[in-house]
Amino acid sequence: MKSKERILAAWRGQSVDHVPLTTWCFGLHPPQELRWKKADGRDVLCWYSLRMEHIHTLPEPWDLQDDFNRVLAWRSLGVDDLLEVSVPWSAGPEVTVRDTTIPAGAGRDHPVAVREYATPAGKLRHAVRQTVEAQGEGWVVQPGTVQLFEDLNIPRAVEHAVSSPEDVLKIRHLFAPPNGEARTWFAERMGRIRPFAEKQGVAVQAWSAFGMDAAVWLAGTEGAVMMALDEPDAFAKLLDIIAETDAARVELAAADPGVDMIVQRGWYSGTDFWSPALLDTFLLPRVAELARLTHKHRKEFGYVITTGVDLLGPRLADAGVDVLYFVDPVQDRLSLGRARDLAEDGMCVVGGTNAVSLASSDGQRIRDEVHQAMDVLGPTHRFILHPVDALFPDTPWPSVEKLVAAWREYQ
Repeated sequence: MKSKERILAAWRGQSVDHVPLTTWCFGLHPPQELRWKKADGRDVLCWYSLRMEHIHTLPEPWDLQDDFNRVLAWRSLGVDDLLEVSVPWSAGPEVTVRDTTIPAGAGRDHPVAVREYATPAGKLRHAVRQTVEAQGEGWVVQPGTVQLFEDLNIPRAVEHAVSSPEDVLKIRHLFAPPNGEARTWFAERMGRIRPFAEKQGVAVQAWSAFGMDAAVWLAGTEGAVMMALDEPDAFAKLLDIIAETDAARVELAAADPGVDMIVQRGWYSGTDFWSPALLDTFLLPRVAELARLTHKHRKEFGYVITTGVDLLGPRLADAGVDVLYFVDPVQDRLSLGRARDLAEDGMCVVGGTNAVSLASSDGQRIRDEVHQAMDVLGPTHRFILHPVDALFPDTPWPSVEKLVAAWREYQ
């Protein structure tokens, strides 16, 4: 089977020649023999994925040709890989932006970057401490200006973009459906992806929805939860604004013949942050709508969640999720038997081993996790082995080799 055939079969619960193994690269250091050079002669020292485009600042350039080369490098090891596209959004043409910096001092340990937006609904201010840690080679870096969506903003924010219910309507002008320029960008990107994916037999997934994760980016963790509790109408309006743009991005991606699956992120939308009642009210109906839009185009719909799968997995399946990223036996303490139940109920589950285990360099631990996952989940035909949730700069390559070796024992 070609890689795409194998991946699609696993997504759909059909027979495969062997259980796929996939990874996400978030700054992985490959060995010298798997590296390549950029056009300027520079070695590519770390692997990434363009799923991070538009929401992270990488420490070094990474482009589509690098994604292609990474796919081919994994294939040389027998590992399946996917191409990923991050679907853009737009801001209203009437929006203006002003960036300033407040120097450190007067009780401030770090400078504070400030971005002020002027919108037809009023002004909005977003301020973030510029801590700029030296995290080591390969890790994403803090951008020099305040980006609307960025994981590093959440713990460093002095003032979140949405700091009161009065700020909600302003977001409509900052996170708007893709305009002509964004649609042209997406068409050109897919025009380059499709020929490679077709020739190489590689599946393509589009990251097209932020959901409640966007609310956390915008209001902070505590701010989003408290708004949901204290100002439910305002929070629902914020989610409706997010959902409108998410739906437009999903429609754009799902209509493209080169896209095989739509993915919604949910790292901040699990039970670590939200009660089941709040998720039932605010999250799941909107997930169901995006799944419906995706299925209208006969594409698969994936959802990312790393904790709370035992509770949320059945709810997500009922909402129309076809592929669940991730089944994590380490941080989520999810039993493989419970994961098997989800697969047998018709949802492909991805995971089974953890990047923490790889970072430990414990060969027996890695082998045991792989074997347990393959023994329990492999027979369901709805399983993809994947170290949750990514391979990082601190993931030792010898551990990756141990992972691949343990997986090959089942071929």
